[in-house]
Amino acid sequence: MDKIVVIGGGGHAKVLISVLKKILVDIAGYTDRQDRGAILGVQYLGDDGILLELIRKHARCKAVIGVGKIDASGVRTTLQKEFEGLGFDFPSIVSPHAVINDEVLLGPGSVVFDGVVINSGTKTGRACILNTNCTVEHDCRLDENVHIAPGATLSGGVKLGKNCLIGTGANVIQNVSICDNCLIGAGSTVVKDITTPGTYVGNPAKRIK
Repeated sequence: MDKIVVIGGGGHAKVLISVLKKILVDIAGYTDRQDRGAILGVQYLGDDGILLELIRKHARCKAVIGVGKIDASGVRTTLQKEFEGLGFDFPSIVSPHAVINDEVLLGPGSVVFDGVVINSGTKTGRACILNTNCTVEHDCRLDENVHIAPGATLSGGVKLGKNCLIGTGANVIQNVSICDNCLIGAGSTVVKDITTPGTYVGNPAKRIK
């Protein structure tokens, strides 16, 4: 892979940089609204305004969104589309300590962290986060900007709409569909289809707002 720049400098970016270093990517640096100093040895480049200059100097430079996701907003995809417009490609990033089985398709800019298992036939959209030790079983469909938080489990055939967040340790049983813009609280269990956007918690998960 050519050079890659990390957009964002918070905690999510730190974990992402750790994965990029494991796969021996040439990291150009990171951008952020503030200088957070070197992150795991990776330099601060400036705010996002520096990206146009960077792509002009390095036409083949890639990018990845280092901004995390703790809600059901579309911030990550908005950023990705903006910088795709400047000419950046967004590769999928996969930890060498993840298990990705046959016929898995990851969308542009999706990231897969340590300990993740993704089973055969699963597809994701752009800018998804599959976080530490989550499990995504066979034939799942994740739309863009979905975050599967640490330790969460999707059983086989689950379908998630765009911008969804499946919280830490949550479970979604087989063949359930969840519509766009839903947040499933930590430790919750979804046992039937969700067709109304909102926040759902409990076992079984119920809408609270």
